[in-house]
Amino acid sequence: MDSVSTPAQSLLEAAGALSTAEISDALDYFKLPGSALGIGLQAGEPRIFGPAFTVAFVPVDTATPGTVGDYLDNIPQGAVAVLDNSGRVDCTVWGGIMSKIAEHRGIAGTVINGVCRDTAEAQEVNYPLYARGRFMRTGKDRVQVSTVGEVVSLGDVRVTPGDYVVADADGVVVIPQARAAEVFERALRTREVEGKILEAALAGTPLGEARRQFGYHTLQRTGH
Repeated sequence: MDSVSTPAQSLLEAAGALSTAEISDALDYFKLPGSALGIGLQAGEPRIFGPAFTVAFVPVDTATPGTVGDYLDNIPQGAVAVLDNSGRVDCTVWGGIMSKIAEHRGIAGTVINGVCRDTAEAQEVNYPLYARGRFMRTGKDRVQVSTVGEVVSLGDVRVTPGDYVVADADGVVVIPQARAAEVFERALRTREVEGKILEAALAGTPLGEARRQFGYHTLQRTGH
């Protein structure tokens, strides 16, 4: 990870409370992609925040078959396992043993461009597991790891190692590491403005007036 581009710790701590909706609005403001369509919570705590550790899979090479999950030993504490199985839904690349080991080692969560299984075991240890769905069939002898620590995709969203991954009940967003500070700062500003709007509306100000007063309709427009 590029330490030069890493946001200040105080900003990361504040950003850790942001919702995916707030971050998605900030990404829109900067005209950045990042909202991972079709990937949702399958088990565990509905919250992930951390840097991406990326793994890609390809169909198994029967002449020189590779492994499916040994990369788990290399994921740092606090990182997010981002697994790209090309969106396949016919075999899994993550199961119960991996969920329990990942939770034990302090890995922040797993996000899969594909499916997972053994979700009851992930739920048992409250391990955050996001994917395109659940399917019980193993990936062993069907897929194998092709790259670790390279650029992967969550559908239309490109993920580079070290990018920030945030997930909650609404889904998953990815923030480019090089733009993370400004995106988080903008999202925090959005949260502040929306908080003022809510406070005013609850105090009796008409919603439309409160929105105009605090510039709600320009929050996602560059230059505001």
